[in-house]
Order: sequence, then structure tokens, then C-alpha cells
Amino acid sequence: MPLTVRGYVRAGGRFSGGTFASAMTAFSRARQTRAAAHERRGIEGRSERVRVEDPGRPHRALERWAVPMPTVDPQVIGRSAHADAALYGPDFSYGHYALVKRLPIALGGTAGLLSLVAAAQVSPLRKALLARVPQGEGPSDAQMAKGWFSVRVVGEGGGRRVVGEVRGGDPGYRETSRMLADATLCLAFDDLPACAGQVTTAQAMGPALRTRLQQSGITFSLLPT
Repeated sequence: MPLTVRGYVRAGGRFSGGTFASAMTAFSRARQTRAAAHERRGIEGRSERVRVEDPGRPHRALERWAVPMPTVDPQVIGRSAHADAALYGPDFSYGHYALVKRLPIALGGTAGLLSLVAAAQVSPLRKALLARVPQGEGPSDAQMAKGWFSVRVVGEGGGRRVVGEVRGGDPGYRETSRMLADATLCLAFDDLPACAGQVTTAQAMGPALRTRLQQSGITFSLLPT
């Protein structure tokens, strides 16, 4: 049975200079990243049952506009699906998007991201942009208190449609540090799946990490469809 899952991200808050520097560095290494991924697929083999969607153009979803996100999330989820056929099924695809209210914002966001990716390839431009948002700068406590994030996950297969949501506070600092701390505790103390090597979070920790995140205040819920 084919299963199609799409993640739609919304967030409010400010990013830090360190986050911006990490993103620009990742953008600047796109060619090396593709080469490493190609080499790895040559060793591990390509899965015919797992697909990562070509994000394409902005489109309507969940009463908003969905904008492609140039992040590693789809590849990480694809690797988890490749490793666990019993959980993800014999025919699985995933797409990852940001949600915005208006089409001009969607088009502007896409153009802005493409411009950053292009600028990251040119060393003088990359250095100039990094100088404008120095590392070590970030949002205040008051700004972080207002921060939030939401990921709507829409799964379709076998004639059914299920919508889930993961929701939490400030995504740039507070929830990132919470996730890191919970993952560390999970690895140290919980009964985890047997695995080794370079694996994804889902492979390494599975439901145990979700339980810890829920206890820390991040919510996982099913929504009406």
C-alpha cells in the first residue's frame, strides 16, 4: 500500500547568528553534500520503495501556501524509512514544506532562499552576509518566551488521511537544547533498539525519545481531518 507523508512547518521567533552561519555553511557545501550522498548510496544501495519528493513550486495545503524548504529533513526521514520497512511500508514518500498565509510571502520566501543559496557559493558574498549577523548574537529571553513552532504531518494511504501535529516553544534555542538534553538522557538510560553506525534519531531512539519530549512539554497530537 503506497503511503505519502508531508510535513508542513510553521514557526515564530528569531534565529541566531550561529544558526545563520550554520545554514550558510551548509548551503556553500551543497556540491560536497551531494557527492557524499551519492557515494553512500553506492555503498548501501538505492531503495526503490522510499522516495523523497521533488518539492517543486509553492502550492496550497492546509488552507495556506506551502513553500519548499531546502533542509536535510526529507533525507533524514528517507533514511529512517529505508531502515525500517515494517514501520514505513513497502512504498513510502515524504515531502517537507513551510506554511505561509499569502502567496506573495511564499514567492518572496522561495526567492530569498534561492538567493541565499546562490550567495553562499561566492566566498566574498558569503563572508559579507555572515558579517551582518555575527555569531554569538541571538534573541532575548522575552523574545524566546514568545517563540513557537508547529509541524503538521499529513499521511495518506489506503484511502485514509491522517493529520498529526508536533508543537513546542522557541525552536531556535529552548526546544533545540531540550531535544539535545532529552536525546542524551535517552541514549544513557533507556531501552533502545539494537543498531550501530551512522543512524538517524528514529533508528537510534524511536518511541523512547518521543516519550521524553512529551514529558518535557513538546506535544504530539492527532487533529481532526
